[in-house]
Amino acid sequence: MMGPLLLVFNLVHMNLTQTINLIKKYLLGLQLKICDILEQEDGRASFLSDPWEHLEGGGGITKTIANGQVIEKAGINFSYVLGPALPAAATLKRPELTACPFHALGTSVVVHPYNPYAPTAHMNVRFVAVERPHHPPLWWFGGGFDLTPYYGFIEDCIHWHKTAKAACLPFGEGVYRQFKQWCDEYFYLPHRKEPRGIGGLFFDDLNAWGFDGSFAFMQSIGDHFMQAYQPILAKRKALPFGEKERQFQCYRRGRYVEFNLLYDRGTLFGVQSKGRTESILMSLPPKVAWEYNWRPVEGSKEEQLYKVFLIKKDWLLENVH
Repeated sequence: MMGPLLLVFNLVHMNLTQTINLIKKYLLGLQLKICDILEQEDGRASFLSDPWEHLEGGGGITKTIANGQVIEKAGINFSYVLGPALPAAATLKRPELTACPFHALGTSVVVHPYNPYAPTAHMNVRFVAVERPHHPPLWWFGGGFDLTPYYGFIEDCIHWHKTAKAACLPFGEGVYRQFKQWCDEYFYLPHRKEPRGIGGLFFDDLNAWGFDGSFAFMQSIGDHFMQAYQPILAKRKALPFGEKERQFQCYRRGRYVEFNLLYDRGTLFGVQSKGRTESILMSLPPKVAWEYNWRPVEGSKEEQLYKVFLIKKDWLLENVH
């Protein structure tokens, strides 16, 4: 997997400001594109735009939608944050960069549909550059996307992972397998001994392909996200459901909250970099429930989530029955 040793690559031939402006243009365009698609799927609600400034430099635009006929809550956040010292969440494996000024920009998406049969989806793509005295800046890309169903459908999982593989294929035959495995390992709740969902892709510290190749891969991930998610949302958003399904959705959303607050590096980075709290925590679902020592009924659809979907598997080898 990619790791800190790959940080020997730098922006020798590129001006950092020009580089950031290039990436910023893509990320803002991606934010608008995803907003348009989600508004069309909802058919009623529209995104509200909330620009904000970062105390130490930079800022962002948080776009949110709530209480639609399809989307209960969604947030699409663009941020460009500057700081005098890289946060601990980013220097755990890079202690030599602890006191270095940094630039971090990215676009992150979380969608919580109202219908329990429509899964929650998450995507993030980001770029970090670290300035060092008398040396060119160090930089890397990161991101990925993952899916969190409450009531699973095998054909949805196959489509999700086929699209993830398509995003990776131009960059090498083994890239999908590598970043799928990383996603399975990252979106895992050790205290529950279960994955958050059915995975997807996760990558970090990416600069081994040079700037052009690494930036192109980040764009491929961003561009394939709605190709993966929109057909699933369109297919499941109008399925009939009752109070039992709604209660189970709220219970399982609790796992989403637990992961984001206990383990998610993006949340930790945002808090430690003194980012905007409302934007950092926009990923949390609007309604959540915790039940003490709850267990699914044997043979139920709720038990099927645990037995069929919340396990590591190669979804591209599955058959739709």
